[in-house]
Amino acid sequence: MDRISAIRNVEDALAAFEDGEVDLETTEERVLATVRTYATDYEGEITAVYRVQPISRREPIIVVAASPDDAVERATSILEENVVAESIERI
Repeated sequence: MDRISAIRNVEDALAAFEDGEVDLETTEERVLATVRTYATDYEGEITAVYRVQPISRREPIIVVAASPDDAVERATSILEENVVAESIERI
């Protein structure tokens, strides 16, 4: 899914909510599904999507990066802590 398609899907979900066609929970589900699809179908030429599982956290962090090492660096920057990765997976 490209960025424009993702934005359109989010706009459609918000419009349905504003028109009273769906409730907030359904809107949230649609928006989350759109963002997850966009993130996991990311088609960058030099970059990819990585799931980094820090040892210090229960939940993984998902980032766009050029390499597994870059993914750990990005996770460190986002979390503002030194990330020691238990696992790094390209998704």
